[in-house]
Amino acid sequence: MTTQSHNEAEEPVVLAEAKYFTFVRQGNWEYIQPRNFTGVVLIVPITDDGKVVLIEQYRVPVKARVIEIPAGLIGDKADFADEDHLLGAKRELHEETGYEADRMELLSSGAPSAGSNSVMLSIFKATGLRKTGDGGGDHTEDITVHEVPLPLVRAWLEKRRAEGNVIDLKVYAGLYLAGITA
Repeated sequence: MTTQSHNEAEEPVVLAEAKYFTFVRQGNWEYIQPRNFTGVVLIVPITDDGKVVLIEQYRVPVKARVIEIPAGLIGDKADFADEDHLLGAKRELHEETGYEADRMELLSSGAPSAGSNSVMLSIFKATGLRKTGDGGGDHTEDITVHEVPLPLVRAWLEKRRAEGNVIDLKVYAGLYLAGITA
């Protein structure tokens, strides 16, 4: 039998609200909750010729250019209010990379940082890719698209780190979940 902890018994107290997050205290925990979006999707796109499609963009919180897998918020705009994670993943893949996928496979869903926030994410593997757009993100983003041969991806990431880029750890998680051991 499980018992309810002191923190679970207390009502959450809203400390601050912003466009995308609410800052909450519940017992001795402080954390963030999503606001104006329903989740996050991440995509591991693999081309037919054996390349992983990664993106690079400047991220203000770490004050650096960051290497990432394509990703985005679900339900953050009126046009996407009823969007499920699969449709959101397809939209974000095309918006950020210019690729559309014939196949999208859900690899996993869960909490990326359960000690600090209640955001839930889903990671998809995209295959059967077709380049149908420029990518680069929406008007608020400045994304560079990289196509990296799978056998070289770890060395490429380490080279980028040595050059001063930050590598988002979800790149490694996505590659692992997609069965890529390069």
